[in-house]
Amino acid sequence: MSETNTKVLFKSVPEGAATVDNFDVVSEPFDLEAASAALTENKVLLKITWLSVDPYMRGRMRKADGPKSYSLPFSIGEPFAGHGVGIVVKSKSPKYVEGDAVVGFIPWGNYVTVSGAAITRKINIPGVPDLPHETYLGLLGMPSFTAYVGLIVLGKPKAGETLFVSAAAGAVGQVVGQIGKRLGLRVVGSAGSDEKVNLLVTKFGFDAAFNYNKHTVIREKLAELCPNGIDIYFENVGGATLDAVFTLMNVHGRIPMCGMISQYNGAGYGIKNLGAVISKRITIQGFIQSDYLADHNDAFFKWMFEHGLDGTFAYEQTVANGIENIPNAFIGMMEGKNVGKQLIKL
Repeated sequence: MSETNTKVLFKSVPEGAATVDNFDVVSEPFDLEAASAALTENKVLLKITWLSVDPYMRGRMRKADGPKSYSLPFSIGEPFAGHGVGIVVKSKSPKYVEGDAVVGFIPWGNYVTVSGAAITRKINIPGVPDLPHETYLGLLGMPSFTAYVGLIVLGKPKAGETLFVSAAAGAVGQVVGQIGKRLGLRVVGSAGSDEKVNLLVTKFGFDAAFNYNKHTVIREKLAELCPNGIDIYFENVGGATLDAVFTLMNVHGRIPMCGMISQYNGAGYGIKNLGAVISKRITIQGFIQSDYLADHNDAFFKWMFEHGLDGTFAYEQTVANGIENIPNAFIGMMEGKNVGKQLIKL
């Protein structure tokens, strides 16, 4: 049976912010029966239903011989890849059968062949609540696990403390704030529009929030909203925000460092208040969520099923329809145009 398979390929390394010219959307005939017959041992053929685009991917859009990082660069001329959901069309893996819905690390295409090892879990299995598949890319996916590890494992929160979250209306930040409220913290967030600030307070339950585009002197607004200082800063943006936070951190404050989206396009920023790390004995811990999967993934799912799926845990997502719209969705996400998790529905 012949169909069309559309892929999104890495065309070129961006100079500064990514543009549509760095992506190549290619459609080609696809013989489903031939692809199924060609499967080798432990391989699985998937029809993709949802794909995730995430800020960390900008760091993979680099030269193969460039600076090393925690993830390999994308290969020019090859598909981008990230977390996604698919339905098993054909399987040569003993773990999966035709019709299974699975989540894993998946190349960007309508149909893809992956190894069984690329699949992280079946979804909607017996004994687990029946949830929309895209839930496993957001509320029960990598962003929420990142929030859980950063705040609970590394932030070591204590009831009554003040938590500040930057990029708080994003896929990770919205979850950090809501976990914090359930742990008895005062939660303050920053976002890039009045609409997002309103969501933080009215939907996600933050105690206070501000639009950083309206408050160029971030320290003054933070001091107003955090009168007792900051005990935990969940770092997503870097730059001037981090600099301001150093001056307001309390003694023995903790900074789980998740991302620095303000610096991803090559913007340089010299931190001026780093001495506060010594005088206030601040703990800064950079982390990559995948390092914690083996030890904390089961505890994360248990916590989320007990506290995050009771109907009171809000989660926003922005959905673009069609794989061909990935480039514009990715660029919009990097510019902060999305609210919550950016997804692609195929």
